[in-house]
Amino acid sequence: MYKSLSLPRPELVAIANSVSLEKNIDTEIVFKALEAAVEKVAKNKYGYDYNIIASIDRKDGKITIIKRLTVVGDKITDENGEEIPFDANTMISVKDAKKKDATLEEGSFVDEELLPVDFGRSNFQAVRQIVLQKIKSAEKEKEFAEFSDKGLTIINGIVKRNEYGVVYVDINGKAEGIIKRNEGIPRENLHVGDRIRALILEVKRDNSGPQIFLTRSHPMFLAKLFEAEIPEVYEGAIEIKSVARDPGSRAKVAVIAKESSLDPVGACVGMKGSRIQNIVNELAGEKIDVIEWTENVASLAVEALSPAKIVKVIVDEEAKKIEAVVEDDQLSLAIGRHGQNVRLASQLIGWGIDVMSEDQSSEKRQKDVKERTEKFIAALDIDDVIAHLLVVEGFSSVEEIAIVPIDELKSIEGFDEDVATELQSRAKAYVEKQQKEFEAESQKIGIDNTLASFEGLTSEMILKLGQSGVKTLDDLADLASDELVDILGDMTEKEAEEIIMKARAHWFDEK
Repeated sequence: MYKSLSLPRPELVAIANSVSLEKNIDTEIVFKALEAAVEKVAKNKYGYDYNIIASIDRKDGKITIIKRLTVVGDKITDENGEEIPFDANTMISVKDAKKKDATLEEGSFVDEELLPVDFGRSNFQAVRQIVLQKIKSAEKEKEFAEFSDKGLTIINGIVKRNEYGVVYVDINGKAEGIIKRNEGIPRENLHVGDRIRALILEVKRDNSGPQIFLTRSHPMFLAKLFEAEIPEVYEGAIEIKSVARDPGSRAKVAVIAKESSLDPVGACVGMKGSRIQNIVNELAGEKIDVIEWTENVASLAVEALSPAKIVKVIVDEEAKKIEAVVEDDQLSLAIGRHGQNVRLASQLIGWGIDVMSEDQSSEKRQKDVKERTEKFIAALDIDDVIAHLLVVEGFSSVEEIAIVPIDELKSIEGFDEDVATELQSRAKAYVEKQQKEFEAESQKIGIDNTLASFEGLTSEMILKLGQSGVKTLDDLADLASDELVDILGDMTEKEAEEIIMKARAHWFDEK
């Protein structure tokens, strides 16, 4: 052990405590900053080649400065196993180290205390600059820690400036938030000094401090406003199941009560619309439709399409599509301006919705029946009566006929076992033939097996993709939803997005 060369410096302890209190940061951070500053001054005096470590006693402020040497063997290697030369400034051999302390081994340290440094005017300025820099970094880190775990929470702030649609918000004097142009409410004019609420969307590290990105257009912002303004939502008595927004114009919110005695829609709207009006005012007049959530998708679609009155709903569970039939005078109301009403309803329930008049629905049904009948006649070599019966019974493809239990075919009026068996036999032969033709064509085009066996696409779709240069699962995963719609045609962007995300699933599995 060496004898300390330093004297107590109680004023350092007082400074650390004072700065800690003033800046509202941990005292330990201030001491670490002071130690870093002392090390810098010591290296100026003794040389930057040395491994110099400074420490300050937390009780009496005594400064200790040491030069640390690492005890090394005859052969010194780095972390990659490559030999490095001996450095007398930072290393000491085992032989020389044992002269100082017989217990020292390779990998141990020998610490030699150095004389205290003189804190002259220039050194004092250097210390001050380093301490201020460290404290500023600590403050930035504290800000980041404070806001990084507050994602998707509402903040109150004051608009500091508005630069070409990018709004900078002062968050309680602690930090600055940024509302990018696409995260603001369209056509909303925010002025300096305006008090607003926004949702913390993302927090990133930056040299100048944490970058806090805010949003007023995200559906979750509307959900959080409901939580803030409606006690039953905050307390969990009412749950928000889904939100769809056209920011600044219209929104739809589906809610459900945990207890049957509570009216979720009435509680959210409030007496004479008082509760919902506060939210509408915050969102620059955005109209909000509140509907009651139900697991019955047909009933939910009827509610979601309000204020239009729906005559009939036809549900395709496999394709997750709904056909909503309305009277002629309700068609424009159901669709909404620029398709807004049906688009928001579709987003709200997560299903595709087609709105049509009764005449259009009838025409579509007749066309569909005709197309399926002709398809069965051509594929199974049957007459139009049998083909029509299959369509009426709900069969939509030859593949269904090939795999359905034979008893289900026999149960069709006018069919016996011989007819059912023959139909299924022809269906299986047709499917087998189609599969062989598909395999031959896909091989000719050069479609990879990963795409050829992908579930969710028909053989016809896969061939269309191959002809457009999409030949592997990765090719499909690289597409944008609008590109997939352009290639395949009869598909919504939402359906295309689901297919693409499914194609990308193996990327995440591999990671």
